Amino acid sequence: MTDPISDMLARIHNAVMVHKTEVLVPHSRLKAAVADILVREGYIESSEEVTSPWRSLKLRLKYKSGQPAISNLKRVSKPGRRQYVKSGELPHVLSGLGIAIISTSQGLMTNREAKTKRLGGEVICEIY
Repeated sequence: MTDPISDMLARIHNAVMVHKTEVLVPHSRLKAAVADILVREGYIESSEEVTSPWRSLKLRLKYKSGQPAISNLKRVSKPGRRQYVKSGELPHVLSGLGIAIISTSQGLMTNREAKTKRLGGEVICEIY
């Protein structure tokens, strides 16, 4: 697999489209950090590590009145074309209604957190 983050986002998107309550994603520290941000921002209910049958993350998806909390996931920085931004150029997703996940020197964080800390970095994905 050349892009594990795209695989994670595709699994979440496909599960949301068929109204699944849970989705299993192969575990990595980067994916766990992305999942923690999604939980903190209210896009998924919970994230837990499962070891059976292989080490993976179990993500419980969130729905409000039958509608998914996540309407779209977009991978921005790809293995063949990395997207880096300075602190003043951080993206605004849906005029502030969505989030962008940024990989900075201080770890993964949302575009709002990176803006308050005046950090730039690699734009991993956008979620709204």
